[in-house]
This record gives sequence, C-alpha cells and structure tokens, in this order.
Amino acid sequence: MILRDVMAYDRRSFRELLTANGEGISAPVLSRRLADLTSAGFLSKTEAPRGKQGRYSLTELGIRTIPLMVELANLGVAIDPSTAEQKPRFMQSANNDELDSKTEDLRKLHISADGAASLP
Repeated sequence: MILRDVMAYDRRSFRELLTANGEGISAPVLSRRLADLTSAGFLSKTEAPRGKQGRYSLTELGIRTIPLMVELANLGVAIDPSTAEQKPRFMQSANNDELDSKTEDLRKLHISADGAASLP
C-alpha cells in the first residue's frame, strides 16, 4: 500500500501517506513500515528542517517493484473484480510502453530530482 501510494499518487510525506489512503493505517504502523521500507532499500527519506516534513522517495530497488505491483493489482482484480476501479491508472494499461514511460518518469522524479540512493 505504501509503495503503491508513493509510486501511483505521489504521496511522499508521512502526513499524506497517513491521511490520504483508504486503508486506514495507524500512525505507529505507518511509521514502522516506512522505517522497514527505508531500511530494506525500497525508499529513501530526505530529511527536512524542524517543523517541516521529510519526503520519501523510491529508490531504484523500489522502482523495480513496479512490474510486481502491477501483477499484484491484476491478481486482486481477478480475485475481486469490484476492485478494478481502485487500480491506479498506469497499472490499468496492458501497454508495456506506457508502463516503461511511467517507470522512467518515476526515476526522474524520485532518483534524479531528489538525489535518492540508487540500488544498493
């Protein structure tokens, strides 16, 4: 859910991830999951000055999960077709060119722009 929200909806601050998702994740659980994803190398965090929020960015490893996320979304729809409308737009296309384009856009946005760490 966290990787989906970062990659599909550009939710990159703790507050956005906490309040803008429909799953109702609690603050302590979100905090642990973000720490786990950062520690595992899927996300990086840009620290911010006191009073401002840090921003999470996908790393190369996080970006490499896009095909897996698409397949998981497809499996979810196969299990429960009513979830099809909840699938992020770029995951709805069967067009590999569109998926490749989204992947490159995410690389530019998260890795190039933020100077986030590349694959460990």
